[in-house]
Amino acid sequence: MTEDQLLMPKMGESITEGTILNWLVSEGASFEEGDILVEVATDKVDNEVPAPSSGVMKKHLFEPNSVVAVGTAIASYEVIEERTTSGSSEKESSTTTKSETTTQKPTNKTPTISKPTAIQSSAFTMPNGTLFISPLIKSIAQQHHISYEELARIPGTGKDGRLRKSDLMHYIEEGRPYKFAQPAVQTDPTAYRIPQLNLDKGTGKIVEMDRMRQMIADHMVYSKHTSPHVTAYVEADLTELVAWRNAHKKPFLEKHSQKLTFTPLFVEAVAKAVKDFPMINVSVDGKNIIVKEHINIGMATALPSGNLIVPVVKDADQKSLLEIASEVNRLSALARENKLSGDDIKGSTFTISNVGTFGSVMGTPIINQPEAAILATGIIKKRAEVMERPEGDTIEIRHMMYLSLSFDHRIVDGYLGGSFLRRIADYLEQFDIDRTF
Repeated sequence: MTEDQLLMPKMGESITEGTILNWLVSEGASFEEGDILVEVATDKVDNEVPAPSSGVMKKHLFEPNSVVAVGTAIASYEVIEERTTSGSSEKESSTTTKSETTTQKPTNKTPTISKPTAIQSSAFTMPNGTLFISPLIKSIAQQHHISYEELARIPGTGKDGRLRKSDLMHYIEEGRPYKFAQPAVQTDPTAYRIPQLNLDKGTGKIVEMDRMRQMIADHMVYSKHTSPHVTAYVEADLTELVAWRNAHKKPFLEKHSQKLTFTPLFVEAVAKAVKDFPMINVSVDGKNIIVKEHINIGMATALPSGNLIVPVVKDADQKSLLEIASEVNRLSALARENKLSGDDIKGSTFTISNVGTFGSVMGTPIINQPEAAILATGIIKKRAEVMERPEGDTIEIRHMMYLSLSFDHRIVDGYLGGSFLRRIADYLEQFDIDRTF
């Protein structure tokens, strides 16, 4: 038997790391090719990692709940196969390497002792080139909203005192003791500092957040912290659209075996408006603005657990109403069954949140990072409205809906945000009642 390593697989185009949820094969246990070895979570989707070959699990290199970069070895195992000549030499080489590593280990401990001592003195290193932050550490820190100053206070046990993932995770588990520690350098007296308030949180039943709820909480706080939110509102008269949909939903179902809800109609209108205003379809990368090549519309959807997820209608501007309706129905069904794949929820460039589904008149949605804006559609409600007719003003019963757009004021100004929102309302109000499907 030869030894091999199980690597953290790449489970999506933009996925750079995964969280180990549960080991299904314990150390010392044998397994067959294709058996599921470990469950891994990436963003909001859980994945199962199969065995590439038959073997025996030798060692788990990471414990459950560990965040591991893609391509990193997460376990070692012995491959069950026939080898005649190379086995002994490989074993000898492995033994030699292990021996050399053991011999060198004490020499690498010198910085480990000195670094924590420096940290205890309340002084810390600013990010001026002397503090090394790996991409993985930076990613974890962003998820937990840990600043460079706070990272600099954490004792590092890596080579030359560098901060390791285990150091950061241990620090987070301890409750971030240096979170509110003040730096030794002079600070701006006018700068805002988080007050250390001992609030009475009350008593009652304790309900622990599940992993997805924790991620949603982190993403929402990060979005509000990152993007200066501005929300604009318009009112749209959907009377013609509602009449057309009510008249055609049954024939649509009979002809295409697809339900015709309002969501595909909203997605279609938004995709048209995004095409008219491409600077809404952007994201920020440092000092650069990335104008997206594709118009992928995410639709906030409730899971059975009550948590929210955002499946994506890819290239919505290139799809017909039937194609959009089919994709919306497919994604909604998978969401209800908790069967969305990683590809179903990635690549969104603009998001719609239909708060009217829950009876809300309007909402102030939080931007789905790294997008630049998000639309909320309220409940469609009958109201008496004054209508301007050639023969004079009349009061009529109309189907009205509020639309609200939250946008990132760093890159979207009021003129662009307001014009884009008005264009969506225009497409909905000027719906072609003579169209066929």
